[in-house]
Amino acid sequence: MSNQAAASSRAGDAGNDANNEDTPREFSMSDRDFERIRSVIKDVTGINMSDSKRQLVYRRLGSRLKATGIGSFQAYLDHIREGNPAELEQFTNAVTTNLTSFFRENHHFQFLEKTVLPEAVARAARGDKRLRIWSAGCSTGEEPYSIAITLRETLKDIAQWDAKVLCTDLDSDVIETCKAGIYSMQRVEKIPPERLRRWFKKGRGSDEERVKVSPQLRELLTFKQLNLMHDWPMKGRFHLIFCRNVIIYFDKPTQRVLIDRYADILADGGYLILGHSESLFNVSDRFKLIGNTIYRKTH
Repeated sequence: MSNQAAASSRAGDAGNDANNEDTPREFSMSDRDFERIRSVIKDVTGINMSDSKRQLVYRRLGSRLKATGIGSFQAYLDHIREGNPAELEQFTNAVTTNLTSFFRENHHFQFLEKTVLPEAVARAARGDKRLRIWSAGCSTGEEPYSIAITLRETLKDIAQWDAKVLCTDLDSDVIETCKAGIYSMQRVEKIPPERLRRWFKKGRGSDEERVKVSPQLRELLTFKQLNLMHDWPMKGRFHLIFCRNVIIYFDKPTQRVLIDRYADILADGGYLILGHSESLFNVSDRFKLIGNTIYRKTH
């Protein structure tokens, strides 16, 4: 999902979510089918799929019906409910959505540079050079690579640090894109030329319209597929968690559980960054709002 992959919007989908009943349909989706689909999505991902997403769900899962040769949504849901892990993964990837960009909501990266990293340097002066950041809902990688660029440009001696950025997402496909670190020129066009030259290598020949991230960025990142609603394998404490445009897709009870788990895994005084339309109001009293969608753990 910036982020659980379902928390952002895949390019082109935003304008097509509304139902268009005049469009000829290859498959029939009854109200009962849609309710059942929503139930499966909730069970598997924790995401509440709104009525407004019905056309998106039809379009995404219709492609899975074609790919599997299954003729109805009812039969398809029976298929994944009967224990088909490979298709359940495809189902999850299909219904989650992803759109992000490098240095999106740049004030968050300025906060990392101006507040989080100076605090890390102060800890390092006392002998603690451990730094852990989690991009929860890393999508196709623009967020964690933006974090890595900020780390490299701010901590000149980062090679002497124990610094890692954990990148997780529900969608296994976007995790692979994140790992590859290859992007079209269009995706990086807003990055200043000097920064682009420093951290990206331009392709040649048939790849001349693509770039690849520097190995210096890639080595700071660790990639894992992770469902935020399941058990977390991480044991150590994080100093900063990016969870942008994720919790908006969850109901309040699910948000409360998730945010409480974030508080548990954050170091004392650690930070949680949410998306521009998200808030912890009526969700948690364990954080204090200190900036624009920037929260500090209080207890």
